[in-house]
Amino acid sequence: SGILAIDTPHPRSSALHHLTKQLLQKYRKEVRPVHNWTQATTVYLDVFVRAVLDVDAQNQKLKTSVWYREVWDDEFLSWNSSMFDEISEISLPLSAIWAPDITINEFVDIERSPDLPYVYVNSSGTIKHSKSIQLVSACSLETYAFPFDIQNCSLTFNSILHTVEDVDLAFLRSREDITHDQKEFLNDGEWELLSVSSTYNILQSSAGDFAQIQFNVVIRRRPLVYVVSLLIPSIFLMLVDLGSFYLPPTCHARIVFKSSVLVGYTVFRLNMSDEVPKSAVTTPLIGVFFTVCMAFLVLSLCKSILLVKFLHDEQCSQREWTFLCFRGDTDAEGSRMDSWAQLTGVTESPICQEHQAQPWTLREVWSQLQRISSYFQTQDQADRQEAGWLALLERFDRLLFQSYLVVLGFYTITLCSLWVLWSGL
Repeated sequence: SGILAIDTPHPRSSALHHLTKQLLQKYRKEVRPVHNWTQATTVYLDVFVRAVLDVDAQNQKLKTSVWYREVWDDEFLSWNSSMFDEISEISLPLSAIWAPDITINEFVDIERSPDLPYVYVNSSGTIKHSKSIQLVSACSLETYAFPFDIQNCSLTFNSILHTVEDVDLAFLRSREDITHDQKEFLNDGEWELLSVSSTYNILQSSAGDFAQIQFNVVIRRRPLVYVVSLLIPSIFLMLVDLGSFYLPPTCHARIVFKSSVLVGYTVFRLNMSDEVPKSAVTTPLIGVFFTVCMAFLVLSLCKSILLVKFLHDEQCSQREWTFLCFRGDTDAEGSRMDSWAQLTGVTESPICQEHQAQPWTLREVWSQLQRISSYFQTQDQADRQEAGWLALLERFDRLLFQSYLVVLGFYTITLCSLWVLWSGL
């Protein structure tokens, strides 16, 4: 048996190997790839925002997934495709060629992302470099309008060392296409992408003029989950707290009721603290409102406690004063009778004692009537004083109730306005 030898065509991989070897043999990646050093290398940039991964309002950081592309011309990496089996595009290691030092000014940390160590080069010397980045950037986050907040974060690209005379920047696509392109964005998270506007400017500094391109990423939060879990329960708590003003001010059950509402406020605030974004610069409107409502509740509760304490002490002092008054007068009458008997020093008959006891009985009746009259006068004065305190309390309650309604109305109007502005974008 024998092996049939078949003539195979010249393998194309040899042409690719020969082309790559010829391009990189005398290539110097340390030098900017231009024949005329006065000519600037233009780097074309493009950005696709794919997802918003995290918005950290406390640390003022935004974590996004970005697809980033760079395109520039390398005059030392061009060839005639007809001489190399019509090869018009090859891939080369990024570490083997010159690459622009384009960075993002706002970046804080670059998370783990797929490493793409190769670039594509076509026969005219155009290099295409694409990479996916999980970018953590600094951003000024405003949480006052939570959960109807809209964030505007910028990504600024520029060269670190090369001035605009050496490396210039330009847009790979038109600005209108960049602004309204949302095809790559994953639109099923908490945040939705509104637009990505872009601007080009020259940054002037003492080291020179640097080309700079800024992409403004505008995102807004979807508020439905927070409306259900935060706003609706907060409205229920407000209505319950408003209902407590219809209880009588002197009712002890009012203190128990308001204490229960205060406990509900506290528990709700603890549960809400995990969902409301924390920021050292601004406080969300819903947090300010709950603080004001809790202040009204604590003020009304303290007022009810002080009133009940005052009325209780006043009633106890009145009873004690009345008891001591009657007891003191009775002891005084008894001492007068004993002293009169000692002064006379004569033992009288029972009939004489009966006739002599009658005037003292009338005096005692008269003194008792005076004491009763004084007691009722004191009681009437105390009732008038208590009625005055109750009238003052009712006016204070009315003032708190009206203030509560004003705050509630202002809060409702503000939330509705924020919702309308959110829906209009």
